Amino acid sequence: MRKKLMIACMVLMAVPAFYSCNKGFDELNTDPINILETSSDKLLAPALVNSIWPGMSRNRSFNNELMQVTVSQSDGDNTVFRYAFRTSMSDYLWNAWYVQLTNFKQVDSLARTAKTPNTSYQGIGKIGKVWLFANLTDIYGDIPYFHALEGDQGNVIPSFDKQKDIYMDLFKQLEEANTLLAAGSPIVLSSDPLYKGNIAKWRKFCNSLYLRLLMRISGKAEVQQQCIDKIKEIVANPSQYPIFQSNADCARLLWSGGTSTTDPYTSPFVNGVRAQDFRGPAVCSFFLDNLIAWSDPRYVSSTPYGSGSIGRLGISQASGGGWFGVKSGYTPGTGDTKGCYFQSYDNTSTGGTWSLQQNTLTGIIMQYSEVQFILAEAAAKGWIDGDTKTFFYQGIASALNYWVPGFPENTTSSNFTTHLANLDAAGQHWDDNLSLDQKMEKIHLQKYYALFMTDLQQWFEYRRTGHPILPKGPGLQNGGVMPARLVYPVYVQAANPVNYKAAVAVQGPDEIFTNVWWQRP
Repeated sequence: MRKKLMIACMVLMAVPAFYSCNKGFDELNTDPINILETSSDKLLAPALVNSIWPGMSRNRSFNNELMQVTVSQSDGDNTVFRYAFRTSMSDYLWNAWYVQLTNFKQVDSLARTAKTPNTSYQGIGKIGKVWLFANLTDIYGDIPYFHALEGDQGNVIPSFDKQKDIYMDLFKQLEEANTLLAAGSPIVLSSDPLYKGNIAKWRKFCNSLYLRLLMRISGKAEVQQQCIDKIKEIVANPSQYPIFQSNADCARLLWSGGTSTTDPYTSPFVNGVRAQDFRGPAVCSFFLDNLIAWSDPRYVSSTPYGSGSIGRLGISQASGGGWFGVKSGYTPGTGDTKGCYFQSYDNTSTGGTWSLQQNTLTGIIMQYSEVQFILAEAAAKGWIDGDTKTFFYQGIASALNYWVPGFPENTTSSNFTTHLANLDAAGQHWDDNLSLDQKMEKIHLQKYYALFMTDLQQWFEYRRTGHPILPKGPGLQNGGVMPARLVYPVYVQAANPVNYKAAVAVQGPDEIFTNVWWQRP
């Protein structure tokens, strides 16, 4: 009996010890870094930053070369400015943006299924998806859309959807986002590097993006009236569909401008591109000559807009060069000497304090000036009420103010009057008696400069309108015709062959000369 009592006591004494050993075991074996659960506020900022950078990167290396902003000094055959480039050019944006689309999907879905649903994160998640999906379909044409983000459900070979069907659903998503944002659920300010939690501005971005996409497909006869009616409805109902009202509403991420590798919002140009590579391409004569002819403050460095020999866009003279650009599309061996390039790091020894590589303003998604030029086009075509010239001039003033903060953002200032006189002298004044095509040329020439540094929007708009008229060099390939799309990434052909072949059968040859749906007559 005594032996049994001792054993019982030992067991009772051991129980707390066993419990103590087990207590906190789950917590100790939980990886604090690889967290299995997250929330919308944790995903939004990384998704935005990691979506803006790929657009900036391809703006510099692809869009600017196609659209005669820059010209590479190359005698090789593989050159973007000659409409000749490797198929591997297609991979980067497809890979980068589909990853971030998954994150925006999670921003939306996590906010919807949270214990306390947040309508603002839902709306913002939808806007992020619309922005990137629109860019992807405008680049490639028919793409995986309705089943594209179902990897977590085991669908890794999604079908490709027709561009028309994609656009119709993008409009539906923006309608839903506008309604969700109207509820105004507060969000974590630090999660939002664009608007610092200002939901009203997110709503303006939603509907401004809506106008961009409606205008993008408005040339298609089968949907034109639908687009016109919706543009008219948005413009006529600002309380229901608020849009950008000034540069304070622009969808942009303002970088710190520094060179710190620890600052999460330092421009990726600073650490992502070598200085010598950044300033390697020459400024194209088409881009530069207009700025010079207009004595444009984005180019001119004079009080009160700046000082020294480097303008607000960071255009600087090359060693032994001058204020002239290089003509694009030249045949190998016949290129001009580089006159100017975009400055990389600030060079105070020349009196300049501006460089494009370090500029805080390059994280652009959409600007107010773009909206004004959309309205100018709609008014010129008789789709909306309003004075085309008023929209046109406001677009110019706001585009100048964006890059030159000292330039007033209104059309009544003496600064704008001076600039208008310079435009008049260069034959760029507005005339209501011009033909519609002549009006489109004036609108889209100014819009071309307003879209500077805005991912691939210059290229998209040129493909849509044929404006501004770009000089054609003798060395152009692809029949001298602007590429209409990028081909699908090679690995997509190998990993998803059945759906890839089905897409090509519907859209046409997987080549850069195949028009996407909204480009076809």
